[in-house]
Amino acid sequence: MVGLNKIMVIGNVGTDPEMRYTPSGAPVTSFRIAASRSYNTREGERRQETEWFTVVAWNALAEQVNQYLSKGRRAYVDGRLRSHSFQGNDGQMRFRNEIIADRVLFLDRPGAGDEGGEYGGGSYGQSTGGGYDTGPEVLSPDDLPF
Repeated sequence: MVGLNKIMVIGNVGTDPEMRYTPSGAPVTSFRIAASRSYNTREGERRQETEWFTVVAWNALAEQVNQYLSKGRRAYVDGRLRSHSFQGNDGQMRFRNEIIADRVLFLDRPGAGDEGGEYGGGSYGQSTGGGYDTGPEVLSPDDLPF
């Protein structure tokens, strides 16, 4: 039976992307992204909660994310959730969830911050043809996947 492992996150990049290379030379870039949601309590108080995600991008997507994303930018990440465990320096077992990115959309322009305005920027990731998108495309709110 075929399963589905899919996660989509829109949020603000919380750390500058960090690119490194595997021993075989494959580029890999990781960064953190924060997605917030607001809600009202039963008492009518407005609250906000933020979830942090670690995102990992490989190969051409890793290079593009490293080049174009920076802390504070708004982004959409589409990928799969991967969980793994490891032993920490203190000998305790640690567990980590990561998003392995298939696609990253840049939802603002560099320096735009959260001031609103047009959606724009680039769309990078694996296309249905198996290749990679190589440049920016203009997005409108109607293009968002929700």
